[in-house]
Amino acid sequence: MAITAQMVKELREKTGAGMMDCKKALTETNGDMEKAIDFLREKGIASASKKADRVAAEGLALVKSEGNEAVILEVNSETDFVAKNEGFKELLDALASHLLAKKPANIDEAMTQTMDNGSTVADFINSAIAKIGEKITLRRFEIETKTDSDAFGAYLHMGGRIAVLTVLEGTTEEETAKDVAMHVAAVNPKYIGRDAVSEEEVTREREVLSQQALNEGKPANIVEKMVEGRLGKFFEDICLLEQSFVKNPDLKVKQFVESKGASVKSFTRYEVGEGIEKRQDNFAEEVMNQVKK
Repeated sequence: MAITAQMVKELREKTGAGMMDCKKALTETNGDMEKAIDFLREKGIASASKKADRVAAEGLALVKSEGNEAVILEVNSETDFVAKNEGFKELLDALASHLLAKKPANIDEAMTQTMDNGSTVADFINSAIAKIGEKITLRRFEIETKTDSDAFGAYLHMGGRIAVLTVLEGTTEEETAKDVAMHVAAVNPKYIGRDAVSEEEVTREREVLSQQALNEGKPANIVEKMVEGRLGKFFEDICLLEQSFVKNPDLKVKQFVESKGASVKSFTRYEVGEGIEKRQDNFAEEVMNQVKK
């Protein structure tokens, strides 16, 4: 039976599932609308779609490595309670293994890939949603590679509320790379070194610092020297190599890394829920609305 756009539209309206999921359901059931609805429910897609407008800002981040490849990922849930569930942790680990094996370029590509268990990543997550009863999302991931002469550093803070993956070149000491990852987790730098900071950002900061000095009544002839001195503090705040090493504040991170004969190639830091606007429920207002009904 030919599946028409109108049939897909109708199924979407009845279930809230995505267009491709609806088309697949109708194809699998030869256009039978009721069977297609059951198909989506069995897959957990229909129930999952009803949770699509919920805010999933809790969850866990994880770092997993296999040989010279490593992945850092964040999977979100609606509550911290679910994030502590063993089933949720198993989901996270399974997704990490899949990402390492298939290396998708982005989330959209990952969601359509087939896992070793035979289901797509999207179906796998939707099945978990159906079981757990909360919205779950694969929010982001990053895959890193290294050589046999380099080291990965993995660090999880608060059981995975913050995760960091570092890549150090010139050393195979994982402990050294982990120490740098621990520092990144604690201090949260934006860049590796000064060279990574755009000229635009430096210029903007210099202008702000110049105006601050002028507003403080400093003579124009010494403002420039003051600004350059304050720029040093600016770079220290945002650049990993400029910062005092958390495990030995007498050393800069650059000095610590160089003492190991190494250099920092990259770092990725995920803090669960960062940047997600969490919904603030007004329970008193909710109760009053229910009373008025």
